[in-house]
Amino acid sequence: MNKIEKAVECFNKGFNCSQAIFSVYGENFGINNEMAYKIASGFGAGMGRLCETCGAVTGAYMVIGLIHGHTSPNINNDKEKTYTLIQEFTRRFKERNLSIKCEDLLGTHLLTGDKEKAVQQVKIICPKMVRDAAEILEQLLENQ
Repeated sequence: MNKIEKAVECFNKGFNCSQAIFSVYGENFGINNEMAYKIASGFGAGMGRLCETCGAVTGAYMVIGLIHGHTSPNINNDKEKTYTLIQEFTRRFKERNLSIKCEDLLGTHLLTGDKEKAVQQVKIICPKMVRDAAEILEQLLENQ
């Protein structure tokens, strides 16, 4: 099973969108699933159900950081590479989905909107967001 399918399967098992993305890619960097789930847990549902940046997007941002993130304040090439890839990821995600904001993607707010609609939208929309994020990550990473 490829990483795209693994991420969607992880989400469908009950993990949040950020956990689904980060855990699948984190294993390549020695981050076991339990640790990946913990790290990414607060980023789901648009940052703790605040419906801000989609958790699949923030999970992808963390993966890009794992690959290209800088480890010293003086390594500007790594910082620029990371920011450039995040900007490109975001451009592609918005091209597919018009937004990276959870509330826009779901068409409702998880805390203040119609709860029944929110539950249904998460079941329908979020697996696609996880798939889109993983597909875009795969495209970006194959060009590295």
